[in-house]
Amino acid sequence: MDNSHRQSWVPAAILLGVLYCLIGVAFALPADHVLAWRRAAWGVSAAAYAAHVAYEHFKLRNAPRSGALHVALAVALGAFGLAAAANIHSLSVASPSHHRRLLLALGVWPVVTALPAFLAALVASWVLARLPRGNPAK
Repeated sequence: MDNSHRQSWVPAAILLGVLYCLIGVAFALPADHVLAWRRAAWGVSAAAYAAHVAYEHFKLRNAPRSGALHVALAVALGAFGLAAAANIHSLSVASPSHHRRLLLALGVWPVVTALPAFLAALVASWVLARLPRGNPAK
C-alpha cells in the first residue's frame, strides 16, 4: 500500500472536525427555539459521523480500529474547535471566574467526546466488517 493511500484519511478527518465545530457554533446562534436547534445540531452531527464511519469503511477500506481512531480524531478536533470558540466568546461576555474552566475545556472536551466516539465507531465498523459483501447469490 502506498503512502498516499495511507494519508488519505487526514483531509476527511480535518474536514469533519471543522464541520463539527461549525455545526456547533452555527446552530447555537439562534436565540429562539433553542432546544429544536440543539436537536438539529445533534442530528446533523450524527449524520456527518455516520457518513465518516461509512467513508472509512467503504471508501478507504480501513480496519475497524484504525477507522474508528480516524473518526474519533475528527470528533476531538471538532470539540477542540468548539472549546476554542467558547473561550473566544467568553472574553466578551463571561465573568473572569469562567475563564479557567473554559481553558480546561480545551483539553477536556476533546477527550470526553473522542472516547465515546471511538467506541461507537469501533462497534459500527466491526458490524460493517461482518456484513456480507458482493452480489447476492442468484
